[in-house]
Amino acid sequence: MQWTPNKVTTLRVAVGFTAVSLFGRGSWANLAAVGLTVTAIALDALDGHIARRKNLATPVGAQIDILGDRMIENVYFTYFAVVGMVSLWLPVFFFARGAATDFLRGLAMRRGHSGWGANAMLKTWWGRALVASRWSRGLYAGMKCLCFCYLGLELALTRGPVALLGGMTADVHSLVRLGAHVLTWLTAAFCLLRGLPVLAEGWKYLSGAVRPARMAKRITQEAT
Repeated sequence: MQWTPNKVTTLRVAVGFTAVSLFGRGSWANLAAVGLTVTAIALDALDGHIARRKNLATPVGAQIDILGDRMIENVYFTYFAVVGMVSLWLPVFFFARGAATDFLRGLAMRRGHSGWGANAMLKTWWGRALVASRWSRGLYAGMKCLCFCYLGLELALTRGPVALLGGMTADVHSLVRLGAHVLTWLTAAFCLLRGLPVLAEGWKYLSGAVRPARMAKRITQEAT
């Protein structure tokens, strides 16, 4: 079977959901889930490599890749919020940020703008550097991988009656918890930073879509 970026993205989502389904089923299942998490993040890099190497990058493929990212990060943060390891506001933030930026990207695509190249949605150099550059995407993927793996290892090693490292002192456990909070909110902060250029440059497409709708409504009212 010839692998394409979209097939790799589909596999990545399946691996991510499988990993989340293993969390909470025992310490060794948690460790297996951590391994699958690393695999899912690695597949995220693989689909981009295939797209560039085989010249298969398309606007639709980019949207599918973004959709895969949204599904994985939302299911991970939602699970960890449900079991009380992160704040409930964390998955709410990721969902709201993703919905807003994807909505503006959709409006830009309707106006003929893609995510890269000369006709890209982002026109400023700093916007492209924060959103579309390889270092930014790689750093964000690495931060999410570190965050998910840290929480998974904490679940396997320190939480519950079947924890592999039971009997930890309260101070050590508090330090582990502090590390989780720092990692998750740093990841959220960088996620917000990467979304700011899309929000800043995307409002013009929203205003451009609202004006024709208002004009059409006014014409309809005048005709009736």
